[in-house]
Amino acid sequence: MRTMRLSPVSDPAADLAEIAGLELNYDPATTGGKGWHHDRLRHPLGVEEPGDPEPGGPWEIACALVHDYEFADRWIMSALFHADAPLEGRDMLLEGRFVVLRFPMGVRVDTVVDETRRRADGADERVWGWSYQTLGHHLERGRLIYEVVKNTTTGRVEFLITGVSSRAAIPNPVIALGFLVFGRFTQRRFYRAVAAKLEERVRSVLEGSPRPTPAPVGPGDIVRAPSA
Repeated sequence: MRTMRLSPVSDPAADLAEIAGLELNYDPATTGGKGWHHDRLRHPLGVEEPGDPEPGGPWEIACALVHDYEFADRWIMSALFHADAPLEGRDMLLEGRFVVLRFPMGVRVDTVVDETRRRADGADERVWGWSYQTLGHHLERGRLIYEVVKNTTTGRVEFLITGVSSRAAIPNPVIALGFLVFGRFTQRRFYRAVAAKLEERVRSVLEGSPRPTPAPVGPGDIVRAPSA
């Protein structure tokens, strides 16, 4: 799998098969050390009545979109994966975009979150989401968590992004220099963009538009998200 392209992935089946054989490109025990970034972003998605999530409400819609990776800005990042694979353990080929360049990067979903948490102020939060870890050939190292959160006392629904990351070893000196200069800026831009995109898509579905779903690209059950 090449580390940089000028065109979209031409053989997703081969690239996903390669990703399936890759291991993590970092040791999770080292993420508290020097050179690691720890990020956290909360973004409002809507308000429901207090209590459990409402059927067809912002929380439920957002969970479905996050499950399908239908919250990303496709001009920054898209993903290829097997739609029939269980979410936990799913291998994903992320394709980052910067100007005319495309960077394929493998990740693996390591955890699905489905729980109720107690806040410090005594309120409960209903939480659903998942996290992935980076694999070999990725430009970064680390773990990213996406969660849809409802405060059952206030009814407030939010998107929570939590990440720990650092720059991976990049053999290509040109790519390494570009990532050193633009990587952190692009990463923060990505966080803001996906949060805004999820809010926009939740609002669109609530207003009556069909919920977007990943586009089949084949062969078999391989899909690309977000859909156009």
